[in-house]
Amino acid sequence: MSSLKVYNSLTRQKEIFTSLVPGYVGMYVCGPTVSGESHLGHARPYITFDVVYRYLQYLGYKIRYVRNITDAGHFEEEGREAEDKISKKAVIEKLEPMELVQKYTNLFHWAMEQFNTIAPSIEPTATGHIVEQIVMIEKIIEDGYAYVANGSVYFDVEKYNTDFAKKGMPYGLLSGRVLDDQLDTTRELDNQEEKKNKSDFALWKNAPPEHIMRWKSPWGEGFPGWHIECSAMSTKYLGEEFDIHGGGMDLVFPHHECEIAQSAVCNHKRMARYWLHNNMITINGRKMGKSYNNVIRLSEMFSGSHPILEQPYSPMTIRFFILQSHYRSTLDFGNEALQSAEKGLKRLWEAYEALQKFRVTDTAFNEENLDRELDDKVQKLLAEFDTFMNDDFNTAKVLASMFELVPVINSIKDKHITAGALTSSTFTLLQQKMKTFVEDIFGLKSELQGDYSKLEGVIQVLIELRKQAKAKKDYVTSDAIRKQLLPLGIALKDEKDGNISYSLTS
Repeated sequence: MSSLKVYNSLTRQKEIFTSLVPGYVGMYVCGPTVSGESHLGHARPYITFDVVYRYLQYLGYKIRYVRNITDAGHFEEEGREAEDKISKKAVIEKLEPMELVQKYTNLFHWAMEQFNTIAPSIEPTATGHIVEQIVMIEKIIEDGYAYVANGSVYFDVEKYNTDFAKKGMPYGLLSGRVLDDQLDTTRELDNQEEKKNKSDFALWKNAPPEHIMRWKSPWGEGFPGWHIECSAMSTKYLGEEFDIHGGGMDLVFPHHECEIAQSAVCNHKRMARYWLHNNMITINGRKMGKSYNNVIRLSEMFSGSHPILEQPYSPMTIRFFILQSHYRSTLDFGNEALQSAEKGLKRLWEAYEALQKFRVTDTAFNEENLDRELDDKVQKLLAEFDTFMNDDFNTAKVLASMFELVPVINSIKDKHITAGALTSSTFTLLQQKMKTFVEDIFGLKSELQGDYSKLEGVIQVLIELRKQAKAKKDYVTSDAIRKQLLPLGIALKDEKDGNISYSLTS
């Protein structure tokens, strides 16, 4: 169907993509943990795989795109003692855990809508698939690759590695880590005494009395480990083996490595044929982290309310900025780079809109006006769109080709050259191909469409954030939201009943 090549993290090389079932693609992408508002780190993977989804559709595939919601506590990283972030946050915010989950799931969906991402085909939740996870854990225990200790269940990594390395599926297959090295470097942590080996990971954790989210299981009341949810849900909706598993590079180890091991025991297959991982982001050259005070929530990006930001950045500017780099390269969010992206997007969009408005009659195209060299150049640049996307979704190179077409479009718009400098077929292809790639594949859209309902939604989110800040007596944040909206023509007013109203100023 296509000559698409993808970089497979499993084999560490580019491979020609062929789906298990001709014409159909099954794709699983690890979704967010909804214990808080979505931050900048969520933007890159979901925009990246939105473009992958869109491009596969363009190639003619019918896709089942599954992206989960993690709404139960889990291990945040290998070996860390079980921490239910959702239960902990629910206590702080004085909400029921599932009330908090719904709140942040709604905010995540809202942010994804601002980025113009297409909703997945299926969006399963961890808490909605406890039964499937328990069944999978029982199978792993039955086959001798997991053991129960004090009401918790751990995966026996050494036994798995001994048996499955012979079948070409050792533990470390994806990450390239050698198990002996992992044992030497694993930190001493709580509950290590329950494990046979330091490298073993939890499939199920016994819930202590203070743990709010808990479920009955054959091993007592508890909650699932982080890794098992994705194995259970991908198997249920995509089968024992499927085409693409995606996620951020930070998930390669331990999350995806553990998924492969669990699924191999249950299904005796490698799970996904192609593993795609987007690289990480930095902010002004630093990794995003609480200690650097540079964890920027998406609503802060859109409003410019974070102290690091010099101005607000629109969802389309952020989307465009992400597409300017190849998904496997690191990406640094800095004010200067974002402002440059904002200008670049404006230039591209203005040329694109002008191109779509052209209505040229057939009489404009004749041999007299034709510039054969220019016509060949435009055809070559348009052909590169597919060539570059087929080379592991290289959106950066496609955009570079688009910007080479911008002066041509502007010259036609300004009447420095006529549309007839191109053949009729080339000009039509230029209009069609630009529309397909700018809107349908890259998912860019005008942010000045007069759709005030979206503005209303953004304002209501900011009002809610201000209410929360005031309730916590965080008057610095509360005042910052109000003050930074004023220059944008939005005045907030605190009403006597505790509500906040707003008015648009000139």
